Amino acid sequence: MSPSEPSLDDKGLPQMVRPSFSQFQDIPIPDGAKMNMDRTLILGENDSWIGRLVIDSQSPKTKLFDFFKYRTGQFGWREITSVRSNTSVLSYQKKDRIMTIQIQSKSIIGTRIDITMSPKGAPNDRNNFSTMPINPSSLRPVEIQ
Repeated sequence: MSPSEPSLDDKGLPQMVRPSFSQFQDIPIPDGAKMNMDRTLILGENDSWIGRLVIDSQSPKTKLFDFFKYRTGQFGWREITSVRSNTSVLSYQKKDRIMTIQIQSKSIIGTRIDITMSPKGAPNDRNNFSTMPINPSSLRPVEIQ
């Protein structure tokens, strides 16, 4: 069977593949959470994955903020900053990766958690354009056709 073909159950019918959090062993996952497959994009695996993991939960936003604030350090992450607000944000660093957790109430019921994992940029990278000085006189409007 090729990877593009669906797996079959014991009756020969296509089997529904359920998303699993088992590959995310380097971050805490709240009980009862469900992966939002439409919004999730993961590259890599184990403790070197990057991308965006989107989780839907029935837990209140305040409880989830406390969960991540307490549990993430137990996975070896060092907190950079946290802001509790309408959209709460927690940022962490572990080795050469940065993790940002955004927690917000969904429009109907529940809470959405966006976990973004990215590689840490080199602080002294000469090709990092964000640290290059810009001469305002060299700026000019760009015409879009």
